Amino acid sequence: MNVFITGATGFIGSALVKELIGAGHQVLGLARSQAAADSLLAMGAAVHRGDLQDLASLQTGAATADGVIHAGFVHDFSRFKEVCEIDRLAIEAMGSTLAGSGRPFIVTSGTALVSPGILATEDRKSQHDPNKFPRVSESAGFSFTDQGVRTVAIRLSPSVHGEGDHHGFVPMLINIARQKGVAAYIGEGLNRWNAVHRLDAVRLYRLALEQGETGARYHAVGDEAITLKTIAEAIGKKLNIPVVSIAPEEAPAHFGPFAAFAAIDCPASSKLTQERLNWHPEHPSLPDDLATDIYFN
Repeated sequence: MNVFITGATGFIGSALVKELIGAGHQVLGLARSQAAADSLLAMGAAVHRGDLQDLASLQTGAATADGVIHAGFVHDFSRFKEVCEIDRLAIEAMGSTLAGSGRPFIVTSGTALVSPGILATEDRKSQHDPNKFPRVSESAGFSFTDQGVRTVAIRLSPSVHGEGDHHGFVPMLINIARQKGVAAYIGEGLNRWNAVHRLDAVRLYRLALEQGETGARYHAVGDEAITLKTIAEAIGKKLNIPVVSIAPEEAPAHFGPFAAFAAIDCPASSKLTQERLNWHPEHPSLPDDLATDIYFN
């Protein structure tokens, strides 16, 4: 299969390119710079120049492919509403190009806001309010299922971890801990995240591309529930700094824009994903990765 991938040189996308090529697929990767193009060529992929805001380039890339994986996203939380709109328009551009083709279209969303405080499952629609959290990747993608597009959603864990993770949620927590001199959690720290190793995540993308059913949601989840206190304790141990509790009213001052994510309680299951796609996490857990030096060099 010839697969067009956005975000092809990112932390997840670069591993996904290798996963797909290793399984015998051809990859056309979106590249907005010469450095990105060179990286794709070195991995054995073809290059399609453009970016997420160049809708014409996205449509051209999608038109030439047997399937599309949208793994790109502008990770700028300071203008989150704007980048979510960029994401929506990109999905609509590619989806409209695929309409009537029956080709697979894999969009990326997350588990974090599916059902806060309750174990999130694949059959549960996301409960988040788009006016408060404007990322609408799933609904934008699924709007094309009635137009002959085999849209599938991959819900990523808040932490997609592994070597090379420099900009994810765990590195953000580590950077805050370095700056503040303490590894902190909010209140009792019993709110839970879920996590997945990036190599397990990219294998799920491939299986969803090859076997996923129209309208399906698959959970890239290895660890169902890890408390923020556990994560803070692992960070404190590696940085040799105190581990402290922060009162909820003090969290914005300590964590800044990341406070809401540090407080979220989002356990999630991948039981149905494992059953439906015969996908099983095989790589290290987040606690295992935090026990090594990959996040602390």
